[in-house]
Amino acid sequence: MLTWEEFEKTEMRVGTIIEVNDFPNARKPAFQLTIDFGEQLGMLKTSAQITKRYTKEALVNRQIIAVVNFPKKQIANFMSECLVLGAVGQDGDVVLLSPDFKVDNGLRIG
Repeated sequence: MLTWEEFEKTEMRVGTIIEVNDFPNARKPAFQLTIDFGEQLGMLKTSAQITKRYTKEALVNRQIIAVVNFPKKQIANFMSECLVLGAVGQDGDVVLLSPDFKVDNGLRIG
């Protein structure tokens, strides 16, 4: 079990996906995402194994929730700067977490 203080250290923020590219060097099918987290955090990049359910076109301008205070992680030839959150089914199919209504980029989830 986490303590409340440990949970509060996880910084989840709303961002809007502004660019989606194929990621041919990934071991599993994935996209490279550029996400706008507003003025305070700016643009962050990540990769996400979400190709089963989402097309590149469907992802652009979509708001998502991501953890933005993990250390950067090298994935193949790409540096991931945040972790997009989603519900993962048994077959690895991911459904992205997102706000029900459009909100300002950078808002903290709490």
